[in-house]
Amino acid sequence: MCGICGELRFDGASPDMRAVERMSEHLARRGPDHSGTFVDGPLAFGHRRLAIIDLSPSADQPMVDTTLHLALVFNGTIYNYRELRAELVEMGYTFFSEGDSEVILKAYHAWGEQCVQRFYGMFAFAIWDMQEADDKHRASLFLARDRFGIKPLYLTQDAGRLRFASSLPALLAGGGVDTQLDPVALHHHFTLHTVVPAPRTVLRGVRKLPPATTMAVSLDGRVTQRVYWTLDVTRPAQPPTEAEWLDATAKVLKRALERHRLAADVPVGVLLSGGLDSSLLVGLLADHVDDLLTFSIGFEGIPGVSVGAEKADEFEFSDLISEQYKTRHHKHLIPDSEVLERLPEAVAAMTEPMMSHDVIAFYLLSERVSKEVKVVLAGQGADEVFGGYFWYPLMDAETGPAVERFSRHYFDRDHAEYLEMIAPEWHVPDVTTEMVAQELAKPQADTFLDEVWRFDATTLIVDDPVKRVDNMPMAWGLEVRVPFLDHELVELAARMPPELKLKEGGKYPLKAISRGVIPDAVIDRPKGYFPVPALKHVRGPFLELMRGILQSDACKRRGLYQRAYVDKLLANPEAHFTRIQGSKLWHLALLEWWLQVHVDSVASGAGAV
Repeated sequence: MCGICGELRFDGASPDMRAVERMSEHLARRGPDHSGTFVDGPLAFGHRRLAIIDLSPSADQPMVDTTLHLALVFNGTIYNYRELRAELVEMGYTFFSEGDSEVILKAYHAWGEQCVQRFYGMFAFAIWDMQEADDKHRASLFLARDRFGIKPLYLTQDAGRLRFASSLPALLAGGGVDTQLDPVALHHHFTLHTVVPAPRTVLRGVRKLPPATTMAVSLDGRVTQRVYWTLDVTRPAQPPTEAEWLDATAKVLKRALERHRLAADVPVGVLLSGGLDSSLLVGLLADHVDDLLTFSIGFEGIPGVSVGAEKADEFEFSDLISEQYKTRHHKHLIPDSEVLERLPEAVAAMTEPMMSHDVIAFYLLSERVSKEVKVVLAGQGADEVFGGYFWYPLMDAETGPAVERFSRHYFDRDHAEYLEMIAPEWHVPDVTTEMVAQELAKPQADTFLDEVWRFDATTLIVDDPVKRVDNMPMAWGLEVRVPFLDHELVELAARMPPELKLKEGGKYPLKAISRGVIPDAVIDRPKGYFPVPALKHVRGPFLELMRGILQSDACKRRGLYQRAYVDKLLANPEAHFTRIQGSKLWHLALLEWWLQVHVDSVASGAGAV
């Protein structure tokens, strides 16, 4: 719902307010409704507000509680804020606003750092604690991020100061960031289709606070991080029956959906792709919302390419849902000419380089949706949580070490190909295989697929799709909420036996509870993989665009890629796809383009777009 930034000095100097203002300005599109700053000694906050709950000025930020000696900047939504507020009122707290931001302040005062365990929602926030104890000032900074990293929090720190922001480019705008490439992060980026697990980013000088983590920072620069939530992927001692699992799924999903819908003082729409997940959201909402707004997007197909389940649009199915539930439906068909024209904007808006086709789709759809509503619900997360992707059963059928079963069907390229692609200056050992092996080997998982789904839900999903679900819509002041990542629903699904989730081609619990709610034609259709065809089947002007990027002087000077590998991909781009069917050429071009827009422009003094 907002953009946040700040600086804490350790060296006795005052905060660099010009840097904080530059960071805040870079976040302006995330929060067009209000801007504000707060300064206290070595600390400065900046905030850009997208007003969704309590639209009055009393909920503007930075929010300062002079009685409790606390100040807050917050991005996100606490879905259970009303219940927490009632509990805090019972404890004697009084409120000056009606929103969820002040609830965070009071909750922190009441329960300390453990307050995050009580929050249902998506959040990244910073609290400046100015309380006094025993007449000794103990000001400190407290930062926190939600369980699935739905809301971002980027950090850069040196001996003199810590800065944080809702986007990486905002930190770059502040200046003084080490922009050298991180070789380990590059290996992750090119192996896990642009996923760089926290705390790393592709830049050495920028880190991310991991999901489900808090961070306390003292005035002398000491940092203490704590993980406040982990995902249990073991079977219950008394396993429920199939009917009991399905009943629990329906109840928990409906409860999550109600939380997501009600925590808003503005209308809430739905991104309706035409797939099972978003269609189920509409079906469950329809009786509770008058004049429900739904939104779909489609793209041009590629002549002569049979896309099978990868349809350029899914209007056939979204129309079916819209007609059944009488939603006020908005369909947007995007021509390739607009995709090509608007790609530079999307790259300029990317907080990190993201190759997924959904990125440009979310960017263009969000522009249109933001003209109608400020908040939408979306179905992202359901495939990872309920086992919907085609590679899960393929992995399960394999034998051998867990990391080999995983990598054969997921890694974009093996280590040998990576060394062929990247210039020797950035060569590292096979760090991604090592990292994935460690993640899969963590205790308290009953089966191999439990290990995979835990890794997906707690690590991979944070960067794909969760990051783009925040990043692209928030570039248009649009908040996207993801009910399938309600932590109670994820905890329930994580304990289900894998065979239940994989039944009938995957996502069986969701399919089962959808019967009688949405048409069988939507439930039983083959799973769609929604591409932007021109970014997968690279031809014509899109090929020339990528050729221009990869043969540019900037790319050659950077020397990141080995030219023989680049030439091989340019010679026949449609012969080189990743294991989950992404274009390897687009992958290379996208990172180089992002570096030119965000890093090279800052180095030259131009600043990112």
